Amino acid sequence: MVRLRSDFWVSAYLRRCSLEGLDAALRKRGSAEAGAIYVKVDHLDGTASLYGPAPQLFLDDSGERLFAPVLQGSTPLDVEERMARELRFDPDLWLVEVDDRQGRHFLDLAPGD
Repeated sequence: MVRLRSDFWVSAYLRRCSLEGLDAALRKRGSAEAGAIYVKVDHLDGTASLYGPAPQLFLDDSGERLFAPVLQGSTPLDVEERMARELRFDPDLWLVEVDDRQGRHFLDLAPGD
């Protein structure tokens, strides 16, 4: 099955967050066709979480994007430093930021996450 382009996925994700009443913003636009997508969740209490693409072993033929926690319960500065490293490695990635005290993100997580 063909995977949904990154730009379409991010657009739909931002719309979903908006419909659910979450503040979400695109912080970094990546490659439209296949850029890796990262989602930072700011818990608005001095902590943040970061989700990124799940390891390849969890991907199946459905074409769905699965995510895995990269950092959880970290400081927003820790998340920013991690993203700076990721950007040096992959300048075509996408970064979406969600603000939610409950930590909601609406991502499909890989099994076990």
